[in-house]
Amino acid sequence: MTDSPNTRNKGSSITRALDIIEAVVQADHALSPADLAYLLDIPKPSVHRLLQQIQAEGYLQTNLRGGIVPSERLHHIALGVIHAARHKAQRQAILRKLSETIDETCGIAMPDGIDMVYYDRVQSSWPLQLHLPVGAHVPMWCTASGKLYLSSFTKTRRLQIIDNLALKRRARNTITDAEQLEEELKHIRQQEMGVDNEEFVDGMVACSVPVKDREGRLVACLYTHAPTIRKSLTQLMAFEPALRHAAEQLRELMEEPAALD
Repeated sequence: MTDSPNTRNKGSSITRALDIIEAVVQADHALSPADLAYLLDIPKPSVHRLLQQIQAEGYLQTNLRGGIVPSERLHHIALGVIHAARHKAQRQAILRKLSETIDETCGIAMPDGIDMVYYDRVQSSWPLQLHLPVGAHVPMWCTASGKLYLSSFTKTRRLQIIDNLALKRRARNTITDAEQLEEELKHIRQQEMGVDNEEFVDGMVACSVPVKDREGRLVACLYTHAPTIRKSLTQLMAFEPALRHAAEQLRELMEEPAALD
């Protein structure tokens, strides 16, 4: 079967492949090949052929239910775009001002599978601080950013993830009970603020707020943490307005078009 004159013939195979990738990335659920054919007005045989090529190159993959989802390769590309060097100076300036306001370390964490990854940070000037360098992976269920990210999922998806997490104890207050964690996530979802009350490291507290895209989806978490001998969780959370202002600045920064050289 070939494309008929009445079907979508505009654009090359490359354009259609990019349209497929864009549709998969923007969808709030895994799309089937039939869904893609309907949404993009591309004949089903063409969609199947393009999907085979795209999956062979590692940009998309099929999940256990037969839906098409982004692959690890595409995930890393997306993170690279967000972490592009062209915004590094502005991003660091925002983080540095926030760090000076709170007088503690501040940074950006992004989801990577069941972990959160530190993608940028500005250290405080205090001699006593937790050293978690850029690129460090931290657990999702016991960190402020991880819990905030988990709370962004629907209840059904949250429970599916929680049921498959080890929920190992990392510190004195780590939540290791799935039902208790779900209650905590429901509260975080309402407040849109993640907290870590000595759940990841004994003697350390943290909080985080979401950085969203123009569709309102969480793409990163802006966090700050401090040792309890300097600040309590309540004292750290008092800087919520400054955190949200910086998160809005980061959102605007991500949406800036690339400057022409």
